[in-house]
Amino acid sequence: MTIASPHLGSSEAWTDAKLLYALEEVVEKELNRHLKVVRDWMPHEYVPFGDGRNFPGLFEDGEAWEPGQSKVSEVGRIALVVNLLTEDNLPSYHHEIATLFGRDGAWGTWVHRWTAEEGRHGIVMRDYLLTSRAVDPDKLEQFRMAHMSEGFESDNRHSMLHSIAYVSLQELATRVSHRNTGHQSGDPVCDRMLARIAIDENLHMIFYRNLLSAAFELAPDLTMQAVRDVVVNFRMPGHGMPGFERAAAQMAIGEIYNLRIHHDDVLQPVLRYLKVMEIGGLGPEGLKAQEELGCYMGGLNTEATKFDEKLAARKARMAARAAAG
Repeated sequence: MTIASPHLGSSEAWTDAKLLYALEEVVEKELNRHLKVVRDWMPHEYVPFGDGRNFPGLFEDGEAWEPGQSKVSEVGRIALVVNLLTEDNLPSYHHEIATLFGRDGAWGTWVHRWTAEEGRHGIVMRDYLLTSRAVDPDKLEQFRMAHMSEGFESDNRHSMLHSIAYVSLQELATRVSHRNTGHQSGDPVCDRMLARIAIDENLHMIFYRNLLSAAFELAPDLTMQAVRDVVVNFRMPGHGMPGFERAAAQMAIGEIYNLRIHHDDVLQPVLRYLKVMEIGGLGPEGLKAQEELGCYMGGLNTEATKFDEKLAARKARMAARAAAG
């Protein structure tokens, strides 16, 4: 795909405003493609409402929550709470991207459409969690209040390109996390629900990834630097929620999201699709960013291998204990 661009003397001549204008046609094309392939779905169709019953409070027949009521595995419950609290911060995410991309034209249409589609995810997940009694409803609401009271501020405030690079990876990371949570949940209903959410997240990733590809054609040096910065400093949007570090560690051990998954299933697919390490014609800063990105990926793979070895050793110890017991 070749994009007509303004006559700019160097990468430094690009501003966010100029990039937004130059990418408007690509956004419109990707929006139209997205609307052709996306399928509407009803959150209530994925929730087992027949399993629901009242909680204590205003209802005399309310039954208190107990862990044994849940069909979901322990690591599945942990991941579901993290995933839902991430989705709950949608108002903050909408504010971030609407402020950055604007509310007019194709950019604005996409911002609102993306927000509407993401809204379904929080709806269906909360209905499922409460109806199936997968988690403590009181703690879930306390966590939601604490997390949303903090709000959300992106780590990628350097430029519009940083934000596009981030969401290209974050949408795929979210898809992978949802899909693996479903696999590890132990509940086919939960697995089916999260598989449906993952389809949306994948389509969102494709939108942003294709936009990032177009940005590489327009401003290769600046885009390479943005990708380098985002990859090296990547954090999931839920990092500020209560107890996130402990939950992330448990999700890593439970093989929902860890270094190996991050390297193999998130970073590598996007970078490989964009052929980031093969892009030529870069200036000094772009070449430096490309080299640093390659070095970082090599180091991350080494760290992921160390994690794999520790996880395998842990599994062996647990298997030995189970056999001895």
